[in-house]
Amino acid sequence: MRWDRDHQSEHVEDRRGQGGGGGGGGLFGLVFLLFRQFGVKGAIVGLLVVGGLALFGGSGVLGLSGSAPTPAGSAGINDAGKAFVGFVLDDAQKTWSQLYRERGKTYQPARLVLFAGRTDSGCGAGNAATGPFYCPRDQRVYIDLDFYQALKDKLGAPGDFAQAYVIAHEIGHHITNLEQNLGKGRDEGAAGGSVRVELQADCYAGVWAHSAKARDLLEMGDFEEAMRAAEAIGDDTLQQAGGGVVRPETFTHGTSSQRMRWFQKGFVAGKPEACATFDASEL
Repeated sequence: MRWDRDHQSEHVEDRRGQGGGGGGGGLFGLVFLLFRQFGVKGAIVGLLVVGGLALFGGSGVLGLSGSAPTPAGSAGINDAGKAFVGFVLDDAQKTWSQLYRERGKTYQPARLVLFAGRTDSGCGAGNAATGPFYCPRDQRVYIDLDFYQALKDKLGAPGDFAQAYVIAHEIGHHITNLEQNLGKGRDEGAAGGSVRVELQADCYAGVWAHSAKARDLLEMGDFEEAMRAAEAIGDDTLQQAGGGVVRPETFTHGTSSQRMRWFQKGFVAGKPEACATFDASEL
């Protein structure tokens, strides 16, 4: 992906180096700790218990990631990583600002919080193991950059555009929130609201990727990086990798094929109208 290495974003709040905040890591943090300790099987157990970040008010993408341009270490500040996520955040939000203006509406930007260790959010305490998530209560995306390296190594979703896809997905949740549809994602199941919320965020990420391609920001292989990431974190793929039986009634994010298909729908159309997952008879 082509991006500005010296980018500075007014919408990034850097809490790294401030020490831990809040108590406990949240349920999603427990999932990743299990993942780190026991691999995919442990993560599956955590997923079945947690059922997604929606349980404590946030929306995230378990396993959806790639490698940062320069991976962050837990002990220090990574300005390259900050510049990258800030660039993607601002570029995605400029895209949505334009799309909103075309529809006679005003876009309200989200903010992005970088943290290491622990931090507070409007949806509860975030842990260093939490990974990217969006909190609708304070309209912020939360990211610990260490998450990316672990997911690259464990799930085989490398590449800077895979990481960009993560951020665009979380901004997709922000769009769903602005449209007052995020609350529809409380129920699980193959055709449930939670799956529809996540697939819409995937599609919205594709809408941004369409714009990025039109402006010559994509490089060879970027689209494939995003598709590999989507494939790696489908509910069915994760359950199969854990050695278990695929249980559609427990789905919270959609199958691998669904996640790839909806990202591609947004990428091809380049319009948010293509992302009407709540009205779709088939996902």
